[in-house]
Amino acid sequence: MNITLPLDFSEENYLRAIARREQWAQKKLYEDYYSSMMGVCLRYSNNGDDALDILHEGFIKVFKNIGKFQPGTSLSAWIRRIMVNTAIDFYRKNIRRRTEDLDQAYQVSSSDVDVVSQYTEKEILKAVQTLTPGYRTVFNLYIIEGYSHREIAEKLGITESTSRSNLVKARSKLQVILTNQANFLVKTDS
Repeated sequence: MNITLPLDFSEENYLRAIARREQWAQKKLYEDYYSSMMGVCLRYSNNGDDALDILHEGFIKVFKNIGKFQPGTSLSAWIRRIMVNTAIDFYRKNIRRRTEDLDQAYQVSSSDVDVVSQYTEKEILKAVQTLTPGYRTVFNLYIIEGYSHREIAEKLGITESTSRSNLVKARSKLQVILTNQANFLVKTDS
């Protein structure tokens, strides 16, 4: 079913149609934002199934709260924020948080060349998904979403030092994963 909106159909009318739970409007919103929001959810999950659960739960929240959206602001940014918060909720529900001492993080820090910049987005995403949920969540919130360690600590209910520690460890583990992957590829090509 292809949906076309008349040129004079405003965003406000579209949002009202979603709020009235008109299926065509909900379907259009879902289809328009599915791929970009699935990318967000994949970064926070272990696998595609978990990402799909986060995505669907996020869209349910979008549809329930569409009346709270402020017209004139970015709908995409608003939906993205809901997806990130839904991923954080998913993390909280399903994983026990581990707290790590910042002193331990200094021991695992690395001065090696940035290995990550040599890989494709798909390879990096696959490596990020292998991180523990705590490391993955902090990595995404800090590196991808741009949150400060203070904001991450508040959102996840951890200390700022734990956030810093988890970020250092996530980066270190990503370097190891990607380096091992590169070494494996070199060995199989030989």
